[in-house]
Amino acid sequence: MAAPKRTLAVVVAGAAVVAAVALPLFQPWRVFTDTVVDEALPGVVPTTAPSLMPSSSKAPPTISVRKPSSPTPTKDEAPAVLSRGTFVTHEHDTSGAVSIVRLPDGSRILRLENLDTSDGPDLEVWLSDAKVVEGKAGWHVFDDGKARSLGQLKGNKGSQNYAIPAEVDLGDFSSVSIWCNRFNVSFGAAELKA
Repeated sequence: MAAPKRTLAVVVAGAAVVAAVALPLFQPWRVFTDTVVDEALPGVVPTTAPSLMPSSSKAPPTISVRKPSSPTPTKDEAPAVLSRGTFVTHEHDTSGAVSIVRLPDGSRILRLENLDTSDGPDLEVWLSDAKVVEGKAGWHVFDDGKARSLGQLKGNKGSQNYAIPAEVDLGDFSSVSIWCNRFNVSFGAAELKA
C-alpha cells in the first residue's frame, strides 16, 4: 500500500510544479478576460464638457465651455491621417482599424480604432517593416526584420493612442502588429497605406 501512496504523492508534487510554471507563463485565465480602453483622439479640443456638479445639488446643471485657441481651426491645425490599415487575424481573432495621425502640435500617434482581439500575456503594439501575410504564415514574421515597440497594449478592446517618438522614421515601417513577446507571435496585423 505504501507504493501507491508514494506514487500519488510524486504525481501530485509533479502536477504542482507544472502548474507553478505553466500558469504564470500561459496565463490561461486571460481567455476569459477583456480590458476595454476608449481614448479620444488627442489634439481635438472639445467645445463643451459636462459640469462635475453632483446631481443631488439643487442648483441647475451647468455646462463648462472650453474655447479652442482660434475661432476656427485651420487645415494645418487639424489632425492629419498619414496612413491607415485594417487588421487581419493571426494567432487570435483580431479586427479593427489602425492609423498614423499627425497632431496639430506636429507629434505623431498610432491610433487603434474599434480594436477587438484576445487578451494575452505581454502584448505590445509594434511598427514593423514586415509584409502582412494572412493566416499562419504571417504569425511569426514581425520580429524577422526591423521592428519598433510603441509600448504595452493598453486594452484588447476599444480605441487607443500610442505616441510615436520623433526619431522614428515612418518610411522604415509598413505594418503594425499586436505582438505577443511571451510566445513571439502576432495576434493580428495591419498593412499601412498612405
